[in-house]
Amino acid sequence: MYAIVEIQGQQFRAEAGKKLFVHHLGNEVKEGDSVEFTNVLLVDADGAVKVGAPAVEGAKVVCEVVNPLVKGEHVIVFKKKRRKGYRRLNGHRQQFTQIEIKEVIA
Repeated sequence: MYAIVEIQGQQFRAEAGKKLFVHHLGNEVKEGDSVEFTNVLLVDADGAVKVGAPAVEGAKVVCEVVNPLVKGEHVIVFKKKRRKGYRRLNGHRQQFTQIEIKEVIA
């Protein structure tokens, strides 16, 4: 059984036992907390597919926070205009939260 769930504006395939990196859920979540996501777009229970319009009624995904703050890889943003002496160097590390899917309720 799996579900397509929308978390922080992104869609993920959620199966029990799977670990995901989602956009940072905020400072209010701690390690070991249980989080529920109710915006389930599709549920597949052994071939019986339920598609929501836009969400499936009564379906939710229960997750546990494994690591509340994980930093992604360093991305370098470099801007340059040739022959003008214009150069800008900037870096960015995206913040993620690691969650583990405990169960899909449909």
